[in-house]
Amino acid sequence: QVQLVESGGGLVQAGDSLRLSCAASGRTFSMYVGWFRQAPGKEREFVAATRWSGGSAYYADSVKGRFTISVDNAKNTVYMQMNSLKLEDTAVYYCAAGMNTIATMTRFTSYDYRGQGTQVTVSS
Repeated sequence: QVQLVESGGGLVQAGDSLRLSCAASGRTFSMYVGWFRQAPGKEREFVAATRWSGGSAYYADSVKGRFTISVDNAKNTVYMQMNSLKLEDTAVYYCAAGMNTIATMTRFTSYDYRGQGTQVTVSS
């Protein structure tokens, strides 16, 4: 069993940076880990994903070049560094982990384990 706890959300201004953390308990090394977000009135969307063991990272076009997903295996924690934040980045951000594949890593419901989310609000 794996538990995921997100942290690091908050209120920032447009153009600022923020780093989200997703701390995991349990064995995650072979899993994919993804970040998703859901803005008010919108569907949850894929943001970024990578293998917990490292390797290629995948990003939604809307965040490519601004967000970076990284893994610290010693701490069993995944981070998402978010730079040049925009108003449209306002959302609840969730991390998820599971025995996914490249074909399924963009689908939140395909992950076995999901966190409770952390709010990110970007103001003008």
